Amino acid sequence: MDKVNRSRPASPQTRMGVLSIEKRKYPRFSVELPLNYARAEGKDILGGMVANASEGGLLVYLPERIEIGGLLKIEIFYVRGLELDTIKAVAKVVWCDLGARESWGEHRYGLQFQYIEEKDFSRLTTLLKEVGK
Repeated sequence: MDKVNRSRPASPQTRMGVLSIEKRKYPRFSVELPLNYARAEGKDILGGMVANASEGGLLVYLPERIEIGGLLKIEIFYVRGLELDTIKAVAKVVWCDLGARESWGEHRYGLQFQYIEEKDFSRLTTLLKEVGK
């Protein structure tokens, strides 16, 4: 068993800890926004919730299982001034956590934007700036 000198506080050189470095390309912002989505090859429109957003993608809760790699047509709803506005895009499911809230009928997914028009991207960046204040 190693002996530890407890009479003297540890020097900065001997302290150990965990350093967490953000590896994301874009910062994420917590939001609670409704969205509609449809599978790229489908017609049925379903609803979900955006939990956080960035310029690169979204964390969403959806009511059904979707395979990784699946493409979704999405429309995010938000209030701008006194009007309801939307952001439309095509996103790919890049990860899933099926156990997140499965008992509530919700599944958690990471979506990466595959296609977003310039006007919608501009709306997204403006929204993120407002949320980040």
